[in-house]
Amino acid sequence: MTPALSNLAPVAALAAEQKSAEVTDWAARIGWVVGLLVFIAFVYWLMRQGWKWRGTLQGDLPELVGRPDGLPEARLTMTGRYHGSTTAGEWLDRIVAHGLGTRSRVELTLTDAGLDVVRPAAADFFVPAAALREARLDKGIAGKVLSEGGLLIVTWQHGDRLIDSGFRSDRAAEHAAWVEAITTIRTMSTQQSTTEGAR
Repeated sequence: MTPALSNLAPVAALAAEQKSAEVTDWAARIGWVVGLLVFIAFVYWLMRQGWKWRGTLQGDLPELVGRPDGLPEARLTMTGRYHGSTTAGEWLDRIVAHGLGTRSRVELTLTDAGLDVVRPAAADFFVPAAALREARLDKGIAGKVLSEGGLLIVTWQHGDRLIDSGFRSDRAAEHAAWVEAITTIRTMSTQQSTTEGAR
């Protein structure tokens, strides 16, 4: 055997061992993709139904109060995010009725008359001073957890229910001033109610 032929022998052996690549089974692949998309759509539908069901369960919650005319001068204003509302003391019991479960940008205005909540992506509402119960700094509310003191939680009375609403200012350092101001307004409102009751 000549040297040239002996050099070709390994190449021929390799060529004989090589097999053609397997043909991709496109039907099976498309079937898996479609199945996955159907599953995702089903899970989304279940979540939406759960949201609607929760709203139905909270149907006894009265309509939100609208902003009254002629509000007094603002004590504080804030821009930031509204992160939702829960039953007071139950940070995972989200309230979704009347759009209270919808997160959005928010503009808050605090006056002696109460708290005005303006939300571009959802219904605005007003919390009268007499309905304010407390304000505190916290780290979480349903679906949102931040560092300690990262959320301003305002507790207010609506109908027969106490509600915690969570806000985060664009400047978190403002939160402490809001807690102090809401506490002051709550105290003033309580004293005024006591005085009127004594008459």
